[in-house]
Amino acid sequence: MFFFPIRDDNPTRARPLISYLVLALCMSVFFWQISLGEAQREAILAFGMAPVRLFAPEAAYGLPNAIPAWMTLISSMFLHGGFMHLAGNMLYLWIFSDNVEDSIGRRNFVIFYLLCGIAAALSQAFVNVRSDIPMIGASGAIAGVLGAYLLLHPRANIRCLIGFFIFFRMINVPAFLVLGGWLGLQFMSLGQVGDGGGVAYWAHIGGFLAGMALIPFFKKPHVKLFAKPVSRAFQVQGVASHIPQVGEPPRKNRPQEHPWQK
Repeated sequence: MFFFPIRDDNPTRARPLISYLVLALCMSVFFWQISLGEAQREAILAFGMAPVRLFAPEAAYGLPNAIPAWMTLISSMFLHGGFMHLAGNMLYLWIFSDNVEDSIGRRNFVIFYLLCGIAAALSQAFVNVRSDIPMIGASGAIAGVLGAYLLLHPRANIRCLIGFFIFFRMINVPAFLVLGGWLGLQFMSLGQVGDGGGVAYWAHIGGFLAGMALIPFFKKPHVKLFAKPVSRAFQVQGVASHIPQVGEPPRKNRPQEHPWQK
């Protein structure tokens, strides 16, 4: 069985241009990484956030100093360790960032996104301030977006694809279940990572909590927290449409009962 979010059903008033820009930057940087070939490892060491460079620079043996250590808190947000790493992050950015950007404005979204990413990186760094393993990825900053979305639209419905063997259905799942479940999974996974690297779960948690803490101060005055949903939860729809058999009369589309307007 698998569970895969596709999109939300929240309309926006303006195009999320900053979200599009972040997505384009992450993809462009990833293609640049690929173009480096074997030198990609050196780029990650140079632009990833290694805690030892921030908190114990005298012990940062062998790490390149292409940019000041504090700048790696930002540069690391745009690097990714592989296609699946990038794709997962960009999917969640695509689903959730437009409504957050719409609620706080484009300029504030830039500041908000960077602050969440920095908070996420520091949360991971404080686990071991002398670690020389670089942290990369946009997931910490995006986790901040998820935290903000949870307070802004906890009952908004996320269109999710649920599969069980050969059976697939699209179902509306409230955001507080999707995002609350995601956060719970991060806490549950903390004990699975050793000192040799892996998924930066503390960065996810730190970014998520930072987003929740910051959104009341960044949202526009008229924007309220805990907005009402625009559709019904747990509505189910098959992925494939009905294919009529030979000699079978065509089905008539029946109107849905009590339709909700988007």
